[in-house]
Amino acid sequence: MVRVAEEALGRTPLYEEHEKAGARLVPFAGWEMPVQYEGVKAEHEAVRNHAGLFDVSHMGEVVFRGPDAEKAVQRLVTRDVGRLETGQAGYAAVCYESGGTVDDVLVYKNPDDFLVVVNAANREKDVAHFQEHTDGLDVEIADESDDWALLALQGPKAEGILQGFTGTDLSGLKYYRYVVGEVDGLYAVISRTGYTGEDGFELYVRPDGAAPLWRLLVEAGAAPVGLGARDTLRLEAGMCLYGNELDPETTPLEAGIAFAVHLDKEERFLGQEALRREREEGLRKKLVGFKVEGRGIARHEHPVAVDGETVGTVTSGTQSPTLGEAIGLALVLPEVEDSFDVVIRDRPVKARTAQLPFYKRQKK
Repeated sequence: MVRVAEEALGRTPLYEEHEKAGARLVPFAGWEMPVQYEGVKAEHEAVRNHAGLFDVSHMGEVVFRGPDAEKAVQRLVTRDVGRLETGQAGYAAVCYESGGTVDDVLVYKNPDDFLVVVNAANREKDVAHFQEHTDGLDVEIADESDDWALLALQGPKAEGILQGFTGTDLSGLKYYRYVVGEVDGLYAVISRTGYTGEDGFELYVRPDGAAPLWRLLVEAGAAPVGLGARDTLRLEAGMCLYGNELDPETTPLEAGIAFAVHLDKEERFLGQEALRREREEGLRKKLVGFKVEGRGIARHEHPVAVDGETVGTVTSGTQSPTLGEAIGLALVLPEVEDSFDVVIRDRPVKARTAQLPFYKRQKK
């Protein structure tokens, strides 16, 4: 019997840097990615207190060009991208007609086109979805993911570190705004965005510029950070992860990202009617944050119960390095109130809802 070889994992342009730094590399969304270097807790604290550097080059970049580019993006995403100014980014969901979630994305409005940044695991699915639902529009949809590397420099010292290598005045760059400029002579899209709850930047550079830029920022004091701490940081910040809080069976309203859903926008988007109905008739489930009061750490897919009856499922959970408490997110029935049990290894453990985000940085 012939065994079919598993498809080779992708490697980002920073793979050799991770190897040299002694990273523990694991398969993630079809890529060989660093899960940690020094350790999740130390890396998490570096981002909260100083600055951390992430390789997120596995993310996908899809560009919409042509006379109907804006119309196409409007049809596909929940945010009204007509409200975006050139040089501004917006967080949005992509939905099926049912209201279920295809992906959560960032939309960048360029002078002549739109860049939609998609999750790595969804790249092929998203591009197929985009093409399927833009029939009749004069638009070119190009997957340009292989033309870019993406580094995220995050933390309170991120601006100070980056400012030493760019002529762009970063102090004037607002949250969710971006500029095209240079970092140490390398062409870069400098975006004040992130997935950690801290101030910081995402830097889109050409693949051959990724390793020199990585080494430069590490030498300037940024700590390399892996996917492990990326997850604990985003969870403390109450941010959704596709495949956990969001999936085809969960709408953006249920996942608590209604701020990214503009039901009133004139250009109809896929899933709009289903989401309008859901808003009028009520949610089938809702996302809540919680803290575990008993012993144990809640994990993805642990059941949530009230009086022995299952009322939902944990979507994400961890021991919070910042709070020193076990925290989590769960999708539960709308009638669930402020306390419930999380079933950890067949044992019900008390938990109480907590306001999101768990952690909010002090603004300057």
